[in-house]
Amino acid sequence: MRYVIAIAVLTALPGVAPVRAQFFFPEQQQQQQPPQPRPQIRPPVQAPTPPPVSDAPAPFDGDLQRLAEILGTLHYLRGICGSNEGQKWRAEMQALVDAETPSGDRRTRMIASFNRGYNGFQQTYRTCTPAATVAIKRYLDEGSKISRDLTARYAN
Repeated sequence: MRYVIAIAVLTALPGVAPVRAQFFFPEQQQQQQPPQPRPQIRPPVQAPTPPPVSDAPAPFDGDLQRLAEILGTLHYLRGICGSNEGQKWRAEMQALVDAETPSGDRRTRMIASFNRGYNGFQQTYRTCTPAATVAIKRYLDEGSKISRDLTARYAN
């Protein structure tokens, strides 16, 4: 009963027109109005992207990784054998990385190879021994051979 009184009071107010109920039927609405064309959304203008840098292994990556491992080994062994070369072999590794300019996985593999060579001999040798001196000679020879072969095979 309260609702009926509230509606009667609202309709009796001056300046208030009676409200007619409106219903929405989607089927009738679509038939009465022609369909509106959809606005076309255009993708934002983008600068052309450069081709992706290939992180695929080069045919000589195995040799480069071995050379990096040898450089790590020499960096450690020459240091404990008192060669007073400082950071020479680490600098050689940095020059190799800079010259090859690998990215992503290739770079990670090269650095991991250097560290593996360094850490492997760090765990074995604490001081310079005759065996360490022999290992240095062998690694110098192997590193020289790999460098010569890579240069002869892949130089422009």
